[in-house]
Amino acid sequence: MASNRPVGVDGPLFKQALLGSLSWLAANHEEANRLNVFPVPDGDTGTNMLLTLQSAVEDIKDSNAAEVSKIAKLASHGSLMGARGNSGVILSQIFRGFARAVEGKSSLTPRELAAAFEEAANAAYRAVNKPTEGTILTVAREAGRAATAAAASPDATVPSVIAAAATGARDAVLKTPSQLQILREAGVVDAGGFGLQVILEGMLKTVEESAFLASTTQTSTKPQPSQVAFELPEGGWGYCTEFLIEGNGLDLDVIRNQIESLGNSVLVVGEPELVKVHVHTDDPTRVITLAGGYGKLLKLNVGDMSTQHKRIIEGGRGAAKPPRPNGAGVVAVVAGNGLVEIFRGLGVDAIVEGGQSMNPSTQDMLIAIEALPYQEVILLPNNRNVVLAAKQVTGLTQKKVYIVETHSVPQGVAAVVAFRPDRTGAENAATMKGEAERVQTIEVTHAVRDTRSNGLKVKKGDVIGLINDKLEFAGGDYADVVNKALGKLGPDSYELVTVYRGEGASDDELASLQSSIQSSFPGLEVEVQQGGQQHYPFILSVE
Repeated sequence: MASNRPVGVDGPLFKQALLGSLSWLAANHEEANRLNVFPVPDGDTGTNMLLTLQSAVEDIKDSNAAEVSKIAKLASHGSLMGARGNSGVILSQIFRGFARAVEGKSSLTPRELAAAFEEAANAAYRAVNKPTEGTILTVAREAGRAATAAAASPDATVPSVIAAAATGARDAVLKTPSQLQILREAGVVDAGGFGLQVILEGMLKTVEESAFLASTTQTSTKPQPSQVAFELPEGGWGYCTEFLIEGNGLDLDVIRNQIESLGNSVLVVGEPELVKVHVHTDDPTRVITLAGGYGKLLKLNVGDMSTQHKRIIEGGRGAAKPPRPNGAGVVAVVAGNGLVEIFRGLGVDAIVEGGQSMNPSTQDMLIAIEALPYQEVILLPNNRNVVLAAKQVTGLTQKKVYIVETHSVPQGVAAVVAFRPDRTGAENAATMKGEAERVQTIEVTHAVRDTRSNGLKVKKGDVIGLINDKLEFAGGDYADVVNKALGKLGPDSYELVTVYRGEGASDDELASLQSSIQSSFPGLEVEVQQGGQQHYPFILSVE
């Protein structure tokens, strides 16, 4: 039987393995999402990794290359262009390292496969300025080491090497809380590391299945189940469809299974009374009709993804404004109708839609930059989890791109206000960076689970306040949490509080918050802007 196992990894087998990884990650990405350290409603590590891997598969799905090097190179390119969030970018670097390790090779022996796994981890480490142990990096490294140990055996096989990598990854994931205090406090393992473990497990399942078929001399060319499940339409899933289902006794598993048959990148989370659904589908009408049978649909949004890049380009070109004489343009990542209009009103040349919950890909940002009539472009990520993907753009364009690492909308606004059309790109980037760093950000939302973080015990449903991305306070209402956050910042050092109202905040809640701030801190001027952002009823800029 052993002689029927794959003796090497060629192009078709590696392609099949990646399809299996995508299928298995699709089935488990929600678990990765739930491992988010902070109990915020926009935990998206699993989704970002899924969309990144899906982009890799998009690049290989039409290739019949026999050489593993060619499939690996295509997957590397696809993962880089589709990289979303920190976890997605690191995953793309793992693909890049693997591709470089197998360059010029038609197939891989077990030893060569193990060496490629190790080089994949090394490449990921090199791509991060300050690598942190207890993350996906550690998991990748331990998977590679386990694979190398297994490959040293005289009877090593491709499945045995992948099995060792998957086991090494799983063991490393279980140890991540002992390496990072923030994971230990929250009672979770690292989400990105878990996602990588799932990818390796999916690869193993597919390769083992291939070995079984070989041992039973089955030679049918019928696609494997993992391939059938992710056979994409020619143009990809055309519509990003999102909504809430309000009802009684809603069964998330049943809804998820039915939605998954109609699309891709499926996210179904929530409670028996309120369920959030996100899906990329070619037939949004069927999805909406199906969901409508379970309860009342709220906040329905259907976006045509096939025209997304066209919108970005058109947004970049804007109206018939003459180019600035300084030759420098500005691109910003923004989510929320009100925030989009604010940034446009401040003179941003192109908006890339995205931010909380749905991070834009490297390719989305690249297209916006290339569409501008400038050779120097300043890019504002406006979200900590978008920064790493933004940095990948610099190596993909001939233009000079300056990344001003804004971690929040308030920092982005401050940066844009500091832009001057008579300064060069470099001069503007330096000034904008300084102005962004002066701004303090308070984000207010509701906890989606019980947790402990930064010494703070949080219950599901609590109002929570983050100061500059750090969870600081929990309470029963918005005003109480915001006042505590302002008090910690030291209000006497600031003059202005700008409140960006999210789509989930009512008029009464806004009025109560505004009144409370003015009463508690009479020395602060309070302004209100309609942000329209999801997940965070209020975002505050303090300066």
